[in-house]
Amino acid sequence: MKYRIAIAAALAALMATGAAAAADHQVQMLNKGEKGAMVFQPDFVVAAPGDTVTFVPTDKGHDAASIDGMIPDGTKPFKGEMGKPITVTFDKEGVYGVKCVPHYGMGMVALVVVGKPVNREQAEAVKQPGKAKKAFQSLFAEVPAGN
Repeated sequence: MKYRIAIAAALAALMATGAAAAADHQVQMLNKGEKGAMVFQPDFVVAAPGDTVTFVPTDKGHDAASIDGMIPDGTKPFKGEMGKPITVTFDKEGVYGVKCVPHYGMGMVALVVVGKPVNREQAEAVKQPGKAKKAFQSLFAEVPAGN
């Protein structure tokens, strides 16, 4: 009987530790950053399923929204309000393309890779406007090979 209680307590502790292990990644939305004008910083995030990403409008006039065709199948799209932070929980493995709606064509995009990038080919095939095309080429080059 004592062993069952000890095992149950150990399992409860492990489950609590797993829930607490989810991370929150902070991404700033900036008028000017390390990579130039109108950027997410960082613009490449590697996360585990269950992690959150908080997009913070450090400078005014920005939002964060998912890009059609650049999220795993069955995932709900997201769109934040202009000038307000948005926290997104990424539960499914895959590649998530993110844009600032008013600055999308200027290349203000980010890539979030959760676990294995299972929808990489689909996401890479999405046509991008203006400077977003070149930005995504660089971001996809950062995705680890073999996934």
